[in-house]
Amino acid sequence: MFFRMIRGTLTRQWKKMLMIALTIALGASLCTAMLSVVLDVKDKVNQELKTYGANITVVPKQTSVINDIYEIEGDEAGQTGTYLREDELGNIKTIFWAFNIVDYAPFINAAATLDSGEEVTVTGSWFNHHMELPTGEELDAGINSLRSWWEIISGSWLDEQSDEGMDVCMVGEALAEKEGIRTGDVIHVQGSAAGLDLKVIGIFSAGGTEDDRIFAPLDTAQALDDLDGCIDSIEVSALTTPDNELAVKAAKNPGSLTIAQYETWYCTAYVSSICFQIQEAIPTASATAVRQIADSEGKILEKTQLLMTLITLMSLLGATLGISNLVTSAVMERSAELALLKVMGATSLQINLLVLSEVLATALAGAAAGYFMGFGFAQIIGQTVFGSAISIKPMIIPIVAVLVTVVVLAGSV
Repeated sequence: MFFRMIRGTLTRQWKKMLMIALTIALGASLCTAMLSVVLDVKDKVNQELKTYGANITVVPKQTSVINDIYEIEGDEAGQTGTYLREDELGNIKTIFWAFNIVDYAPFINAAATLDSGEEVTVTGSWFNHHMELPTGEELDAGINSLRSWWEIISGSWLDEQSDEGMDVCMVGEALAEKEGIRTGDVIHVQGSAAGLDLKVIGIFSAGGTEDDRIFAPLDTAQALDDLDGCIDSIEVSALTTPDNELAVKAAKNPGSLTIAQYETWYCTAYVSSICFQIQEAIPTASATAVRQIADSEGKILEKTQLLMTLITLMSLLGATLGISNLVTSAVMERSAELALLKVMGATSLQINLLVLSEVLATALAGAAAGYFMGFGFAQIIGQTVFGSAISIKPMIIPIVAVLVTVVVLAGSV
């Protein structure tokens, strides 16, 4: 009898029930989309910020203040006579958070002179360097991706894997204009140990001091000053977790942590823990966070998540008010029917359960439709904002189910 009454109500008041299902579907779809973005936005924001450069700089210990290792901003090593070893670069991909290291590149600066007498800095680095790691993995790393904001004025990016060998370079826009250098020219650079003829593959604009430099393969810059196997610094781009109180405490002094705190910090991808692990992998190195980028990640992520959460709450509130109005209207239309049930002996609790069951049955269909609509909305947001798909987490289904139930009960009671 109970189920027959529910079926009868759904048949007679199908328009209002359809409106309830539609209200729930819209609320559930927006909730699903926003929760999906909130749970997936961390990696998306990190990937977006990686286009602005590395967030960790590694230099020899002698060039940084060890006591403030996590408080200072990384910078390229000066010509202090101390260097990192090129053969230790692969160790960076052996740390606990190796898969969070998305790219890195070594740098060395060599003072050189052009035929015109102009003194220039030749910066050696990787461009699209292919390397085989100690773990058996293979990786293409270099400044082609770490300097993705560079504008190629003419020519192209230097390709280490091309047939042109290593006697090539890229010249900054400011230096090229000053010296009249064009793509395809061969320039002679004289270092302290050797002179080399380099073919200009491309001219770039970086918008900073790099525009006055020459960028060449790492081996080329090392040969100019007879610094085979030596590097000044390493720039690392890593996916990190925004800092919290534990990360701040550990950054100041990891030794102050309890065993449990240390394990939590070490096994979380904080920028400070990744720096610490890089120093373990390269004992002669000091790794520091580039705070402008590291701090921006946390602030942008927090604000984005807060915005998405507020939108979700507002959508649920709107759905609650909508259901309240629709249920009130439906109950008023059935006042005679409900009064008859009371006369026949039905209690207020039984009548409430009947109405709630009808609404919940309708809401179930609306929630199912809303979930799939939300999945589509999430993909639109992902492609529009981040240029990639949003991954749907299985945990969203029970969360949405609980929220829909709360909204239905709050709107109906």
